[in-house]
Amino acid sequence: MAHHSEPSLKDCRVLIIEDEFLLGDDLAKALRSLGAHVIGPVTEFADAMSVEHNDFDVAVVDINLRGCSAFPIADELMRVGKLFIFTTGYGAENIPDRFRHVRRWEKPYDLEEVTADVAELCRSQLNPLLAV
Repeated sequence: MAHHSEPSLKDCRVLIIEDEFLLGDDLAKALRSLGAHVIGPVTEFADAMSVEHNDFDVAVVDINLRGCSAFPIADELMRVGKLFIFTTGYGAENIPDRFRHVRRWEKPYDLEEVTADVAELCRSQLNPLLAV
């Protein structure tokens, strides 16, 4: 039984773009346990770029995908109006100014904090009138 403080991700579709299998798998399991429909983890840049925008509501994006920068993916997400967060081993100084508003979780991150952040994005994306 879920605690009252646990976020609900019912009806939320989350795209995970993460090339570290264990991190991506742990995050996927945590999100599914809260009711999310998870796509991924997608590990390759080209695969991430080819996911249909209508297939997900929010995304979790690792900035470095096997040596490829995921910033073009983030640019596309912004262009189509999809909310996302970054997960990364990089510090804030490595994030371009155009992404300064995007929440960034440094690895190793707290799974509960990241899932709560994803739940907040889902609420904003699925119920824009309720967003603060």
